[in-house]
Amino acid sequence: MKHYLPAGSTGTRPYTLEVTPETAGWTYSALRVLELDGSHTFDTGPYETLVLPLSGSCRVACDGETFELRGRRGVFSRVTDFAYVPRDASVTVTGRGRFTLPAARCENRLRARYGPAEDVPVELRGAGQASRQVNNFCTPEAFEADKLIACEVITPGGNWSSYPPHKHDEDRPGESVLEEIYYFEVGSGAEAMAYQRVYGTADRPIDVLEEVRSGDTVLIPHGWHGPSMAVPGYDLYYLNVMAGPSPERAWLICDDPAHAWVRGTWEGQETDPRLPLTSTTERET
Repeated sequence: MKHYLPAGSTGTRPYTLEVTPETAGWTYSALRVLELDGSHTFDTGPYETLVLPLSGSCRVACDGETFELRGRRGVFSRVTDFAYVPRDASVTVTGRGRFTLPAARCENRLRARYGPAEDVPVELRGAGQASRQVNNFCTPEAFEADKLIACEVITPGGNWSSYPPHKHDEDRPGESVLEEIYYFEVGSGAEAMAYQRVYGTADRPIDVLEEVRSGDTVLIPHGWHGPSMAVPGYDLYYLNVMAGPSPERAWLICDDPAHAWVRGTWEGQETDPRLPLTSTTERET
């Protein structure tokens, strides 16, 4: 499996990114990025799917329902609304902009629904230089789905997130098996960069340390992942897409014991005052 996918290295028009279980070498998690100026129709097949604006706005038609997505200027400008479309559906997206299509292979067909930005729980996680913002738009507690778990993480420049390193690759108490995709957008300008670390165990090795830029993707089939490092001067956004075999749709993780102590240092530290970076109100440039 190729774990690091540079921007533009996979996908055919109108998709600039296509990750399927077949290309990733796993079973459940998938992601596409759609560049749109007009209309595009696709079939969901065995995948429940979200339409999530990265930039721009659109109309989503599915199963006789139509959802108007206000969207946003960009991932650092506001928390966005989104649409959920079920498996075995024909979907038409009409608009202009860039849209992610997080997806998960599933068995149950739920109804198509609109997810208002105002209903997205915004969580400030960590403290000090480990402070970050998590937009829990499709986590188990926030939005109903069959298999799919998805959230956005925004990390101010100079901070570390996805930290302490953690994993979710064993079916045991307190941990669930989830295949994960990280899709990145970084600051502004072609030189904006960040870093992502993934490492394994002796039994299941994996070794990733990549400089990532806007449009890059990292696949995490197993192993400890983190930190996601936002370099000073450039805020970091990533979209997490997860799904797995467990009948319970839950994000259950295990910290790397070598670094779990870091959580204890957050007590008494202030959350980074730059957070939250976004809300449901469009942020001025």
